[in-house]
Amino acid sequence: MAPSEVHHLFHSPIADHSFSADRQTLAVARDNIVDLYKRSGQKFSLDDELRGHDKTVTGVDIAPNSGKIVTCSQDRNAYVWEPSPSGWKPTLVLLRINRAATYVRWSPSEAKFAVGSGARVIAVCYFEEENDWWVSKHLKKPIRSTITTVGWHPNSVLLGAGSTDGHARVFSSFIKGVDARPEPSAWGERLPFNTVCGEFLNNTAAWIHGTAFSPSGDALAFAAHDSSVTVVYPSAPEQPPKAVLSISTQLLPFTSLIWSGENEIIAAGYDCEAYRLKGNEDGWQVAGSIESAGRPGLESHREESALNMFRQMDLKGKAKDDTQLKTVHQNTISTIRAFETSGSGVSKFSSSGVDGRVVVWTL
Repeated sequence: MAPSEVHHLFHSPIADHSFSADRQTLAVARDNIVDLYKRSGQKFSLDDELRGHDKTVTGVDIAPNSGKIVTCSQDRNAYVWEPSPSGWKPTLVLLRINRAATYVRWSPSEAKFAVGSGARVIAVCYFEEENDWWVSKHLKKPIRSTITTVGWHPNSVLLGAGSTDGHARVFSSFIKGVDARPEPSAWGERLPFNTVCGEFLNNTAAWIHGTAFSPSGDALAFAAHDSSVTVVYPSAPEQPPKAVLSISTQLLPFTSLIWSGENEIIAAGYDCEAYRLKGNEDGWQVAGSIESAGRPGLESHREESALNMFRQMDLKGKAKDDTQLKTVHQNTISTIRAFETSGSGVSKFSSSGVDGRVVVWTL
């Protein structure tokens, strides 16, 4: 495996990160600011700051084609930032929410974006030409708790969302005049706004942390706080799914996941490293850590270090102060995102975490 590209930007947690399409610009959410880094050689150097939010920025996303940046924050606001001769120009979005905005992502068509919130709604935002502003329509029913994550279907109409009530749901976010009529799929045929195309409860009703559609859109995966990942394969509109496969792991919970192909998922979270999961409709399993694949003998090394720790405790009455983790990330990974695609899958992905690092991994 090619070595990872590690960028230690600062000593603050990174809530979310996003690369531009040419991978020369990196946006990271730090406290109530979004830092913009430009690549110079092998490094990223601070180029600009987006200041406009009063409270912690919870999400940032750069649209691949237009280059517009959308941000959302605990201050209940979202901004769309566009480049102008005098710098980045923010446009306030009319979210109409009374609780924190928690997560934001552009749709693949870039005609709209979705903002999750603590107000038990998802604001689907689009640009209204005649008034020259961004407005929103709310997905409400049957949401009963904070939305923690959203993930778009390739058709830009269906939206997967996870919440703190243990449910992952698939909604239609079809907006007349903005979206082209989607092709019928296993999720649904007639898709007016706020149609619930699927509702899936986690086995232990644990919080949902991450959700993503497969590249074809024919499967939905979601990660929960009980350390499980569930993959759903729909059969037909208004019919029970073909398969709902839940993979329980002995790891700490995953906070974020992406599909690297139709049969492989990359997930990362509180274990501070990313893992591969492989499978299909017949079954899924954890295939191992991304990092240990490049470090043979890691498991025996871990056993050895545990043995040494007990030896130290026996000799000195205390373990040695070993605060350095054996992983590249030194704290929880908050977000992983596709960095580079080749053919049908992802060849590189990026991760950011509480340790202030952004890492680019080669698969």
